[in-house]
Amino acid sequence: LQKSPRQLRVLEEVGRLSGWGRPVQTRRGSRGGRGVAIVECFGSIVAQVAEVSAGSDGSLRVGKVTCAIDCGPVVNPAIVRAQMESGIVYGLSAALYGEITLADGAVEQANFTDYNVVRLADAPAMSVHIVDSGASFIGGVGEPGTPPIAPAVANAIFAATGKRLRELPLKLGKGA
Repeated sequence: LQKSPRQLRVLEEVGRLSGWGRPVQTRRGSRGGRGVAIVECFGSIVAQVAEVSAGSDGSLRVGKVTCAIDCGPVVNPAIVRAQMESGIVYGLSAALYGEITLADGAVEQANFTDYNVVRLADAPAMSVHIVDSGASFIGGVGEPGTPPIAPAVANAIFAATGKRLRELPLKLGKGA
C-alpha cells in the first residue's frame, strides 16, 4: 500500500485502535482470533477488524468490531458512526445467518420470525473512528460499512481455528 497512502493510513489506524498483535480475550473453552478487511467504495475507505471466539461446539461469537473510515470532510460525525455501525450489523447478519432454505419447492423464510438477524443481545461491541486524510471530496457513508465485515470475520475465524471458510453464511462444524 505504499502507493496508496489513504488506504495505508486507514489500515494502520484500525490496527492500532483494535489492539492488533495482542491476544484476543475469549470465554473459557473457546479460541479467539482477529481478522481484518479493507474496502474502497463510493469515495470512502473503510477497514474493519473483527474479534471472534470459536467454541469447540461449532459456535461463533463476534465480540468486537473496530472500524476506521476515511470519507473525506465530515459534516456530522454522529451520522458517519451510525451508518458504519448499521452497515456492520447488516453485513454481519448476512455473514452469520444469511441463508434461504427450501422445503418441498417453497422458501421456508417468510418473514423476520423465520429469518435470523443480529439482534442487540448478539451485536458486538463496536467502535468507529474517522480518519482525516485531508481529502477535499466527500465520500459515501451509507454502504461502505457493509462489505468488509464478512471477510474480516472469516479472517478472524481462520486466525482462531485454522479453517478457511469460503461460503456464506459462515458456519463451523462441531469440533472446529
